[in-house]
Amino acid sequence: MIIDGTFWVAISFLIFLGVLIYLKIPQKINELLNKLILDIKNEIDESEKLRQEAKVLLDNAQNKLDTAQTISNDILRQAKKDSEHLIIEMNDKFHKSSEIKKKLAENKISQMKEAALKEIKDVSIKIAVDSVKKIINTSVDKSKLDGLFEKNVEETKIALKEISS
Repeated sequence: MIIDGTFWVAISFLIFLGVLIYLKIPQKINELLNKLILDIKNEIDESEKLRQEAKVLLDNAQNKLDTAQTISNDILRQAKKDSEHLIIEMNDKFHKSSEIKKKLAENKISQMKEAALKEIKDVSIKIAVDSVKKIINTSVDKSKLDGLFEKNVEETKIALKEISS
C-alpha cells in the first residue's frame, strides 16, 4: 500500500473526528442546537399565546364597540322620540296660548265696542239736551224751530260720524 498525502489527510481527519468525539463536541453541538430549537419553540408558543390573548382582547373590544353602538342607537331613538313628544307638546302649548290671546283680544274688542257705544249714547244725550236747551231758549215761531231742529239733527249726525270713525 502506498502511503501518500491523501492517506495522511484521511488519517488526520479520522483523528480529528476521534478528538471531536472524545471531547464530546457533537453532543455539545446537539445540545446547543436542541437548546436553540427549544428556545425557538418556546418563543413560538409564547407568540401563539400572545396572539390568542390579543384575539381575546380584540373580541372583547369588538363586543364593547358593538354594545356601545347599540346603546348609542338606543339613545338616538329615545332622543328622537323625546324630541317628537316635545315638539307636539310645544305645538299644543302654542295653540292654547294663541287661543287665549285670541279670546283676550276679542274680549278687549268687545269692551272697546261697548265703551264706544256708551260714549256715542252719552254724546247723543248731550247733543239732545243741548238742542232742547237751544229750542227752549229760542222759543220762537215754528218755522225757526223746525230749522233749528233740522240743524241740530245734522249736527248730531256729524258728531256721531266723527265718534264712529
